[in-house]
Amino acid sequence: MTPILGIWASGITSSKQNSYESIATYSPSGVTTVTFSSIPATYQHLQLRMLTRTATSASDFIAIRFNGDSGSNYGFHYLYGNGSSAGAAASTPDTVIAWNIADGGDTANSFNACVFDILDYANTNKYKTARFLEGHDLNGSGIVELRSGAWRSTSAISSIEVFTFGPNFATGSSIALYGIKG
Repeated sequence: MTPILGIWASGITSSKQNSYESIATYSPSGVTTVTFSSIPATYQHLQLRMLTRTATSASDFIAIRFNGDSGSNYGFHYLYGNGSSAGAAASTPDTVIAWNIADGGDTANSFNACVFDILDYANTNKYKTARFLEGHDLNGSGIVELRSGAWRSTSAISSIEVFTFGPNFATGSSIALYGIKG
């Protein structure tokens, strides 16, 4: 068995282990939005890897939209745990896929970590789905969430907008987009 990104898998050859290609990386300090545009349709899937925090405590949410679509074409579900309770919730229809992140009012230097997989992003025969794991520690408290999201469109994804609900991203934030070969 071979370890891949902290998960044990068997039957995966070394060519599959190196199937992630960096498309672009941003360090979005002082801005509210990062947009990945002109995404090539040459991969099987996409993956966003994010370490984010807002600079102020005005808002602690981050969201994603595809192809500039701000209509009520999104939905998401999640399971969460915060050290003292657990639960599940959903939001559909919605105008974004959103989740909580660390903010300027939280423990100093705490960032939200998120791995966000967008499956079959270039397939024009089905709606787009995403799965992601995210969370952050707040010096003994915090939250971890397993989420799924959907964009009810058959359009190939050619741009991804990642944004906060008002405050700027804090210094030290990083958002990277990878293409996953088939």
